[in-house]
Amino acid sequence: MRAIITRHYKTIINASDQILGWGDSPRDKGWKADVEFVSSRLHENGINFDAVYSSDLERSRQTAMFHAKLFGIHIIHDTKALNEVNYGKLYKKKKKWVAEHYPLHKKDPDFVYPEGESFSQMQQRSVSFLGSLAQAQQQQTILIVAHAGVIRGLVSHFLGLNYADNLKRRISHRYIGDFQFEGKNCVRYDEQGKPSGFVSEGAIKIPFSCPETGSPVISSEPPASLSYSNRSAGVIRAS
Repeated sequence: MRAIITRHYKTIINASDQILGWGDSPRDKGWKADVEFVSSRLHENGINFDAVYSSDLERSRQTAMFHAKLFGIHIIHDTKALNEVNYGKLYKKKKKWVAEHYPLHKKDPDFVYPEGESFSQMQQRSVSFLGSLAQAQQQQTILIVAHAGVIRGLVSHFLGLNYADNLKRRISHRYIGDFQFEGKNCVRYDEQGKPSGFVSEGAIKIPFSCPETGSPVISSEPPASLSYSNRSAGVIRAS
């Protein structure tokens, strides 16, 4: 399977440097230019998709609908497994305030946010889902719209990088990650959009050959509660 993974459109809360997580927010001005950049780059590279997946958060689903319509795909599949980390009661808190009051924020992947989850828990569900999808759709090319935290977790896992060292890597709204799988294992990683912090800050060079492994560090069996639903890829709604 080939998985092209991109980030959702920029929201007002993203632009205001606040915590978002499982909450949502209206689109920020300029959002469409970012999304069109991604679609244009994919068209330029001649990529066609068999299916489109997203998290079940509004900003991700709406972005997936935008891309799906342009690629002539009428159904998107959304799942909580691809949701951003659940920051719980820290929703809409300023990131600077969170860093001051929670010193383990984006330093310890096992730190559980109040009434939320940890980055490790988020990584577990998203990696499990993608591994399972790769096994089931081995001959397909899939577009996935997710979140910065999810993307950092996927890159760290499949490229064999230390997760704690990469919790702050920048992921642009113009990021396009290109993951090539053989069965459940990622064998090659590249980027086609604005370079991520993994590349621009020298953590990796692309194209990157993923380390060989007999089995993934994280199980590829998704929890039953994290199955996906199908939705019509209708017109993107105003917000």
